[in-house]
Amino acid sequence: MIAFDRYNIFFTVPSFFTFAFNILSKKTDKIKTITATKFYSIPPPMASLSTTKQDSDSDYDSDGSYEELDPSLQNLIDSDLKWIFVGGKGGVGKTTSSSSIGVLLSRTRTKVLIISTDPAHNVSDAFSQKFSNEPILVKGFDNLYAMEIDTNANNLQLGALGGGGDGSGVPEDENATASIQSMLKELTSAVPGIDECMGFAELMKQVQTMDYDCIVFDTAPTGHTLRLLSMPTVMENAFTKIHELKDRFSGLSGMFGQMSSMMGGQMPSQDAMLGQLEQIRGVIQAVNAQFRDPTKTTFVCVCIPEFLSVYETERLVQELSKFGIDVHNIIVNQVLIPPQDWQPRADCWGDIKCQSRLKMQNKYLEQIFDLYEHCHIVTMPLLDAEVRGVELLKYFADNLAEPFVPGTVNEYREEKLTLANMEKEKTNGN
Repeated sequence: MIAFDRYNIFFTVPSFFTFAFNILSKKTDKIKTITATKFYSIPPPMASLSTTKQDSDSDYDSDGSYEELDPSLQNLIDSDLKWIFVGGKGGVGKTTSSSSIGVLLSRTRTKVLIISTDPAHNVSDAFSQKFSNEPILVKGFDNLYAMEIDTNANNLQLGALGGGGDGSGVPEDENATASIQSMLKELTSAVPGIDECMGFAELMKQVQTMDYDCIVFDTAPTGHTLRLLSMPTVMENAFTKIHELKDRFSGLSGMFGQMSSMMGGQMPSQDAMLGQLEQIRGVIQAVNAQFRDPTKTTFVCVCIPEFLSVYETERLVQELSKFGIDVHNIIVNQVLIPPQDWQPRADCWGDIKCQSRLKMQNKYLEQIFDLYEHCHIVTMPLLDAEVRGVELLKYFADNLAEPFVPGTVNEYREEKLTLANMEKEKTNGN
């Protein structure tokens, strides 16, 4: 196994396409050479590295050789992280993983919240309980909550951005406040993309006022998630530009006031509007700083051992490094892990299919372990039941906390029966 330099773990674009070609042509013997020689440097603050002292001390042995990290999410349990994002390609088990992480953290934290930002929400389906855009206590827990929100500003309460007379630059006059809220809504419907930005600002403002020890985000597939996580940077840059232009066009303030008088004083003043923008900017700056702080925020990537998923995970990790967001945990779902005493039969169709699938998965698992030696890689077995309902989520969470160890064929049969009973109880409970 090739040991990577700590800060040189990502491909250049040409070499990544070479990597993709080698996977398709099954030249796996050349992949290690590519990943070990063709990469570019990531500055230490932006590299997706482990953040705890335990991780930083245990990455390498005294002789410089690489020491494999604990293949579990125990590091999340032991941490004081505030924000945990869970994401990856569609259909790889993000909701199951994020829900199970929430269950796992509820065992050690005082109060945990799971937030779904995916437009196609599935957290309700995972827990077999209906959630809304307000935190609701998950049945069977006394400290785990869940909510499903839409980051579209039209579906969020922009009234909080209108505020009241609290000395934060927000007008006390009710007419002015209503006018500002009306203009914000007009703005969100007139400028493409700004609805998501304003919705994100309101979401973060709501979340920051909540008294939760940890917030787990069940995100949308990769593209939507990257756009969501880029919003703090994009909005901060936009507000900086507005601030720079304010003085250049200061002469417009008089005309703005005259227009307000002509409208019967219903238009908000320039100072009121700028006060609103400054308030939003403060929220975004605070969120941006926390997202870039590896002691407060981390991103858990979820994938399956297939080419498209591995490819998209690498792209996700590279983009997250540009945003300065920490990544040091990867969950590999739907892995075929046969019993220790399994003896495949040559004349059995099921055994032939399993062997073929195992061969393919092992190829991509080897590449995942080579690519992400700096990460805690958790391989989750393909189960014989859908992970739905609290009991099955607890079972899934147990395997996240402790590495899965395959047993014998008889033990597998017992486990299959246990899962079937859990699924039956869930069905009867509904």
